[in-house]
Amino acid sequence: MDFYTKEAFGPDCSLGFLARRLHQGVQGALEPLFAEAGPTMTQWSAMVSIWFGRASTSADLARDLAHDPGATTRLVDTLEQQGWLTRTRATDDRRVVKLMLTPAGTAVTLECRDLAVDYWNRVLADWDRSDVETLIALMQKLRGTLESAAIEDRGA
Repeated sequence: MDFYTKEAFGPDCSLGFLARRLHQGVQGALEPLFAEAGPTMTQWSAMVSIWFGRASTSADLARDLAHDPGATTRLVDTLEQQGWLTRTRATDDRRVVKLMLTPAGTAVTLECRDLAVDYWNRVLADWDRSDVETLIALMQKLRGTLESAAIEDRGA
């Protein structure tokens, strides 16, 4: 059974619209908090991706952030200029350039992580723990469904 109908579909019930508005709201709240530490939300997201081992090359980073490869190269250039990451050629394949956070990059990443944790704890202060856990589980389920659908679409 289909969930949506063409007649009842609108922004207030559209998962895509709601996800976008949530992203915009969080970005708008965190950017000013990060200002003193230095990175933008996009820069911090890139450093988190590297820190958690989700990306070790520009290509990995582009995929993880869903960024254009050219934009990712510019992002990496900026992070390197800030002294937050280094590029190193892989010893086993000189064509591969590995990305690593510098000690300064790790410090900024953790500083902003702490700010993000404090922000989310304030926002969710009146929520039941079980509601937050359910929301996270449902969002993870949706992410998995979307990733599976994307793989199927590429194979079709």
